[in-house]
Amino acid sequence: MCRDGVVLRGHLWGDGSGSMLGTVIINPATGVLARYYHRYARFLTEHGFRVLTYDYRGIGQSRPPSIRGCGYRWRDWGEQDFDAALRFVEAQEWSERIIVVGHSIGGFLPGLSPRSHIIDRMMTVGAQYAYWRDYSELHRSRLFWKWHIVMPALTLALGYFPGRRLGWLEDLPAGVANEWSFRRRRMEDSYPPAERSAILSRFSSVTAAILAIGISDDEIASPQAIDRTLEYYTSAEKTHVLLTPHDFGEEAIGHFGLFHERHRSGFWKKSINWLVREQNPWPSDTIPPLKTLHEIVPERTIPKVYY
Repeated sequence: MCRDGVVLRGHLWGDGSGSMLGTVIINPATGVLARYYHRYARFLTEHGFRVLTYDYRGIGQSRPPSIRGCGYRWRDWGEQDFDAALRFVEAQEWSERIIVVGHSIGGFLPGLSPRSHIIDRMMTVGAQYAYWRDYSELHRSRLFWKWHIVMPALTLALGYFPGRRLGWLEDLPAGVANEWSFRRRRMEDSYPPAERSAILSRFSSVTAAILAIGISDDEIASPQAIDRTLEYYTSAEKTHVLLTPHDFGEEAIGHFGLFHERHRSGFWKKSINWLVREQNPWPSDTIPPLKTLHEIVPERTIPKVYY
C-alpha cells in the first residue's frame, strides 16, 4: 500500500528459501504492463535473486474500475508507487541489497522516492523522461505529433488517454499523459517552484551505482535523453553504455526489445555481471557524458503546466 492509501498489485518472484543475492525491483516503462517483464524476472530468480514486479497505479492489475478522473500523475509513480515498492522490500528484513532495474521512465522514477537512498545499485534501459527535443532526430516530428499533440488532445476530450484502443501501449490516466505531453527541458520546471528544490534533493540522495544502457536505434531514448536523466543523479557513480542491434546479431531492437526472451542468452545473461558484481559487461561501449542540462539550445515555447 502506498502512503496515500492506493493499493498496488504485483508479484514476488523466488521461493524465499536460502540465501539470496539481493532483491531486484523492476520498474516498467510508461504504459507497459508488469507482465511484460515476468520472463526476465524468472530468469533473475534462476540466478539467485528475489524479484518484485508491480503495476503502477492506473495500469494493469493496479488499474481502478475507471481511470477517468482518478487524478493519478506520473510523479505519483515515483513518489508513491516506487516508494511503496521500496518500503515493502525493506520491511521484509531480508538483509540483502536492493537493486533496481528501470525501463524508460522506470529508470527516472527512483529519484522521486524519499527512500531512494537505500538502493544499492541500478541498471536502467532507455531511461529518460520524454523531453521531446531528445527524441531521435529522424523520428522527432512523428513522435512530437503522436505524444505531444494527439495524446493531450485525446486526453482532454476523453478524460484519459485511450492508448490500448489505438495500439499505443496501455490506457493512461490524464495526469500521467499530460505530464508526458508537457514535460519541459529541465524536469524540475514542470513542477511548482516551491517543490523543485525538494525534488532535486531526492535525486541527489541516490548514491547507488548506475549502469545506464542505451540502444543506438532507440527513437525515444537517445544518448542525449539518457545523459540528461543521469545528470540529476548527482551523487551516484554513473556509467553510460551505448549498444547496437548488431551487438546482438539483430537488425533492430528499439526502445522495448531488450526485455524480449530472445535476449536471454545475450543481454539478459550479461546483465547478471552488473546485478551481482557491479561489473560493466560492455566496457568498450561506454560513452563519456554528453552536453546536457545547461548546454543545450533553449527550447521553443511550450505551455507550462503544473501537476
